[in-house]
Amino acid sequence: MKGQLSKEIEVTVPATDIWEVYGSLELGKLIPKLMPDILRDVEVVEGDGGVGTVLKLTLPPGIPGLSYYKEKFTKVDNEKRHKETEVVEGGYLELGFTLYRITLQIIEKDSESSIIKSTIDYEVNDDSADNAAFVSTKPLETIAQVIGKYLMEKKAV
Repeated sequence: MKGQLSKEIEVTVPATDIWEVYGSLELGKLIPKLMPDILRDVEVVEGDGGVGTVLKLTLPPGIPGLSYYKEKFTKVDNEKRHKETEVVEGGYLELGFTLYRITLQIIEKDSESSIIKSTIDYEVNDDSADNAAFVSTKPLETIAQVIGKYLMEKKAV
């Protein structure tokens, strides 16, 4: 079974400022600090933020069947502000998924606002098809809103 979910969140922050966070390792540093209920820890296993970088993401306690996962950056396009990651260990792979890919794209709306587009592509074994119900863009939406607010407040100081 294959599926895709996508969501766009508008933020009143320039696309270049959002991309500085989303296009680098900064996002992995900010999420545990600003949203420990979504992500407890992010550890760089290898890489510098470019293609091939592997991160270990530790989830907070209480998420059934998911304690951590590793994701690999498979595409980072600074010009198009486009990044793709795929789960390579743990997490959704332990729930019968054969593919779990997150695509993040920062779209410039105007000089002071942008859209954070988050897309999840997944494939899950037929015998685990019920687990597709766990796929949600909600954490990515929350991250986009919180990072947007954080950058707005940081700019105002």
